[in-house]
Order: sequence, then C-alpha cells, then structure tokens
Amino acid sequence: MESLGTASRNVPDPAGRFGPFGGRYVPETLTQALDQLTAEYEKAVKDPTFFEELKGLLRDFVGRPSPFYHAQRLSQQVGGAQIWLKREDTNHTGAHKINNTLGQALLTLRMGKKRVIAETGAGQHGVATATACAHFGIPCVVYMGEEDIRRQAPNVFSMKLLGAEVRPVTTGSRTLRDAINEAMRDWMASVEDTHYILGSVVGPHPFPRIVRDFQAVIGEEARQQSLDRLGKLPNKVVACVGGGSNAAGMFYPFVEDKEVELIGVEAGGRGPSAGDHASPLTYGEPGVLHGSYSFVMQDEDGQTCDVHSMSAGLDYPGVGPEHSYWKATGRVEYTCCEDDDAMKGFDALAAAEGILPALESSHAISKAMEVAAKMPKDQVVLVCLSGRGDKDAAEIARLKGVKY
Repeated sequence: MESLGTASRNVPDPAGRFGPFGGRYVPETLTQALDQLTAEYEKAVKDPTFFEELKGLLRDFVGRPSPFYHAQRLSQQVGGAQIWLKREDTNHTGAHKINNTLGQALLTLRMGKKRVIAETGAGQHGVATATACAHFGIPCVVYMGEEDIRRQAPNVFSMKLLGAEVRPVTTGSRTLRDAINEAMRDWMASVEDTHYILGSVVGPHPFPRIVRDFQAVIGEEARQQSLDRLGKLPNKVVACVGGGSNAAGMFYPFVEDKEVELIGVEAGGRGPSAGDHASPLTYGEPGVLHGSYSFVMQDEDGQTCDVHSMSAGLDYPGVGPEHSYWKATGRVEYTCCEDDDAMKGFDALAAAEGILPALESSHAISKAMEVAAKMPKDQVVLVCLSGRGDKDAAEIARLKGVKY
C-alpha cells in the first residue's frame, strides 16, 4: 500500500478513521451502544475526576508506574546495544491488560450498565476484566476458545476464582477470533444493560481509540523514565503485536519522536505458509474483521484465514487499525518472529535475568536481541515486556516435550 504521509498522534478522526483504516462496520443493533460509549468517553476525558480516579487505581491497585529495568546480563550476552525492559509483567494480574479494563469498568459504571462481557485468548484480558469487575461488583462473563482454555488453564481457574463465568467457545478454530465472535453475538442480544470490555485496539469505533488511550500510560511512563534514567530517548522501541494493545500503548507516546525507531513483532508461527502464522501486517491485505477495516489474513474469496501461533494472545488473524495506519505511513516497522525463535527469547531472558516473560512478550524479546546485536554499545533498545510467563508454563512444557 502507498504511504499516506507522516503519521501523527492526531488520529482517529470523528468517524474513527486512522487514514483509511478503522471506522465502524456493525449491525444496526450495536450502533446505539457504540454511540453511547463514544459520548460517555468524550465526557470522561473532559472530566478531571474520571482520570484522577483511574490514576489512583493504577497507582494503588495495579502498582504503577511499572519498572524501567536494565537487562544487563542479557545485554552483555547479546553484545551491542543495551536492552531495557518496560516491565508490565509486574502489574497486578501480571500484564498490561489491567490498564484498559479498569478504565472501561469505570465507563461501565458511568453508563449505568449492570453487566460486563469480554473475550480472551491468552487469558490475561479475561483475568484483568474479572479483576476489575470483582473490584467494582459487576457481574462478568468471559468468552474463551476451547483451544485457549486448554493452553491457559491457570488463567481460566483465576477468572473463576474472581467470580467470572467462563464460557467455552467450540466453533471455528476455538481461539481468540471465535471468542470475539461469540462476545459480539452476546452483546447484540444484551446491549441495553451490558458493556463489552474489548481487550485490544481492534473492533469498531470507538474501541481502538479508547483502548489505545488507556494503554498509553505504558509509553508515557517509559518515555519519561528513559529521559530520567538515561538522559535521552531510546534508539529503538520493540513490542509484540497481536491485536496490538500493548504495542499501541507503548508506541503512541513516541510517534512524533522521529529519532526513535518503532518495531512491531507479529507471530511468525511455523513459517510463512498460509495457516502457519498470525502476521496480517506482514502477509495480509486490508479487509473488514470484527467491525473495523484493517489488515487481515484472508483467502482469495476474502474469507478470514485460519492462523497459528504458539502464543494464544497473538493467535489472531487481524490487527488494530492504528497499526495498519502506522504501517501504511511507514512510521512503524513491522516484522515477525517464528515460534522457535520466540522460545529462544523466552529461555534467554529466563536464564540471564531471572524473568519469565509471557510467550507473547518473548517474540519482542527475541527480535530485540537480534537488533541489539547489530547496534553500538552506547545505544538503547527498549522492549515492552507485556506480561509474565507463569501462565504459559504448562504449554511450554508440552512444546518442549518435558513433564510439567
């Protein structure tokens, strides 16, 4: 696709468009709910008490700001640039997802909705939604594909302990795409009293903007921490990209810092053949999925393709419209990391730093190691460590062929 010019932070437009991407492609049933959510969010962003309450929760409940950590031993082993980590794995619930669910739970209360639904793949958004709902006393239903329930059993148990109902999805590939489908169906039937806490920067307007804004705390903190600790901005910023919420939150505050290179890492899976990866920005074409126009993995007839990643959180055939916009403008470089290399990144960080990254984050770690090795020692590669890897222990044991 041709470049759209220089990317800026002045998106989306009032119709939810990031250049040609985004928008709203939904049944009429959902239009009123999306209009209500848009209006409530516009009021909230102008209300100082809303952000004061959210900031207080992020500080006292989540534990923000999250650490800005120098991975010294990993840097020494790799050679080249210094690798630093923005450690979202230390947040309450173990990932970046809680930043968004608390914000959307507050919007739920402001709209007077009595029930929350959500989708989840790796389970981190499900746990974060269940946590926010437990904190505010809101009933919660989480849709999760059967294959992801198998891969992420600890998170399923956590959701249930927190009082959420986990509904298995048995259709299609039984992964994240299908969980979103079922959540959308539920919402169409219950829109009057239910809010759908969508977990990534995907879906119809205003979700991509709202989720990005709630996750931008990651990049805002990281940018200031870099200036405070290093006296400069990082040379490169790296994050994994599935739907793209952690990457959008990390990249957004750096978009207008032209000297900072931004690298998004998709799931390369088993390789470049169709059905073996989940890399729509690398191999896909623009199309409509889950109410938004963005890059999608699709066949010659325009039907959404099956995808694969060992990481449940990246196992998705689409991506957020703002990532598509950043790709089209050339602001962000998108690449992919195959399963085997992501596992090497997991092993390297665990052995060198005593940190177990989520399999999602391991894709970013692997790519950061690769690029750092080619850079001077006085330069800095900053990685969004989006979540912790204890949720993946059983799946990693299975993939390695060892007893858990």
